[in-house]
Amino acid sequence: MNYFITDVEVLYPRINKPYRFDTVENRSVPCDAFDENAAYNMQFRMNNAQAKELMLVMAQSYADKREDKWPEKIPMPFTKEEGGMFIGKATLKAAYGKEATRKPQQVDAKNKVAGDDFLLTTGSTANIAVVLIPYMMQVGKAMDAGVSLRLRGVQVTNYLPVETVSPFEVVDGFSFESEDTGEAIFADTTATAPTEEASVVEEVVEEVVEEPVKEPKKVVKQKAAAPKDGVDLTALIEDWDD
Repeated sequence: MNYFITDVEVLYPRINKPYRFDTVENRSVPCDAFDENAAYNMQFRMNNAQAKELMLVMAQSYADKREDKWPEKIPMPFTKEEGGMFIGKATLKAAYGKEATRKPQQVDAKNKVAGDDFLLTTGSTANIAVVLIPYMMQVGKAMDAGVSLRLRGVQVTNYLPVETVSPFEVVDGFSFESEDTGEAIFADTTATAPTEEASVVEEVVEEVVEEPVKEPKKVVKQKAAAPKDGVDLTALIEDWDD
């Protein structure tokens, strides 16, 4: 089931195409979906209340899935900033085995799907749909346990346009604002505006399925299920923001 992280600031979104980290260039670069470590990923900034709520849901998801050999607690999954804000991360692998995944869907506030050339920017505000994936991996002699946020989609509620800076100074001469625009070659195809407001934005959700990721289905957003008997979620996250 999708979980929605609402009204957060977008940071370093790389979801328009697969990316991988290039150690030579020391940065993330576009790549093929089947390249090693190819993924769609983004970070987001949230306040203390948002971070604590998300941590509680992640802790409950882990407790519900936890096996006896798994650690009892999950480590702090967010980076805390000096100003009291928190940074989280959501990721989706670009491929599972021989099947490429469908890139995260991007829609606007009216639920209209963005074009392939749309480039989400740092500083924009969005709602993020993720699926909680509890895990435990053996790394050498240590155990790495936690809950990953598998990215499903982004609803952009406030878009910060890409800023372009010209290397030139203002000089006298030709201007694109000239009134002499020439003869139009296209007819006016402006449609009459609708008389009623658009319906309430439908949430883009989907059921968790076995890889590869399938086409999302519309379902009703649900609250997280109650934890298993005997699980003290407060104890699991008592030191979460230290």
